[in-house]
Amino acid sequence: MKTIKHDMKRQTQTLTLSIVLTASIIGLISCQKPPDRTTVSEPTTSKPVTPQKGAKVRPGYDAPPLRMVAEVVDIGLNKLGYDVQELKQISSAALLYAALAADDIDFTAVDFERSYANYFENGGGSAKLDRLGAISPYWVQGYQVDKKTAEQYKLTKLEQLKDPKIAKIFDSQGDGKAHLTGCEAGWGCDKIIEHHLDVYGLRNTVKQDQGSFTTIIPATLVRYKEGKPILLYNWIPSWQSEDLKVGKDVVWLAVPFSSIPKDMGNVTDKDTLVDGKNLGFPRERLRVVALNKFLAANPVAKRWFELVQIPLADINMEMKTFHDGQNSPQQIRQHAEAWVKKNQKLFDGWLEEAKKAKI
Repeated sequence: MKTIKHDMKRQTQTLTLSIVLTASIIGLISCQKPPDRTTVSEPTTSKPVTPQKGAKVRPGYDAPPLRMVAEVVDIGLNKLGYDVQELKQISSAALLYAALAADDIDFTAVDFERSYANYFENGGGSAKLDRLGAISPYWVQGYQVDKKTAEQYKLTKLEQLKDPKIAKIFDSQGDGKAHLTGCEAGWGCDKIIEHHLDVYGLRNTVKQDQGSFTTIIPATLVRYKEGKPILLYNWIPSWQSEDLKVGKDVVWLAVPFSSIPKDMGNVTDKDTLVDGKNLGFPRERLRVVALNKFLAANPVAKRWFELVQIPLADINMEMKTFHDGQNSPQQIRQHAEAWVKKNQKLFDGWLEEAKKAKI
């Protein structure tokens, strides 16, 4: 059976074999005449264009561990001649999309296509916004238990937690229920978990424990290191997946059928199967969402958004580095710059391709 780690390695190889072009971008922006704003917003030509000199772009994001992704995108926009404003950290996905709806930001490079579907619609939907590219495809998420407990009680399916005797194994609060280390409120996965508790008939035996991941995940790791059973929602890439490796420390639990909240779109077993097991959560894509009017006026930026990709393995490592304490804005910017330098030929190829955008 293929492992998640193998999938990430394969995607890294695929990305590395993609666009590899070498070129110099120095002087291109400064020596071209800025295009007229009216011409940019109302396409009348097929000539290559460059950003209007000093054109401002306002980025935003919500999840702090993913700031490096946003910084990589911003570095490219800077290289393309844009005046990139301070990267705005917004506390939740709901508020992030409220900022887009209010025209307070132009784009975010941290959009989860499935989990944020409802926020996308609330932010104006396709009439106001567009999703582009796939910075990182196939994030995997689902329910895990520690391998020791899984083998001892032959646990392979989430629905086994309907049994009060099985649920009590994961009772960390003394109330007889299995306490699931859940999803941070407002991230979308919390809604899916609550939905699952209802549709899988687990409401009476399982409770989702919510809170900041910086608190609830470390507490779960402490229980695991003490030899106690753990039940958690987890995803890859994530810093904790480096400490809770699938197959060695934890195993996935299969769900009986695929189901997510209606306002998050449709889902089939094909969307939720990983290595032949239905994990209940659709594989995610990390994408860019931007205002339509910004994209219409900035075809170079639009093409850039379509091109940028960062391997899962690199995001996973950044999350671990973030968790280990290198998480100030200055440090994260340095991480992004180091990633660009390591992938310079690929990065420069994207820049050259973006500059060919036509209006």
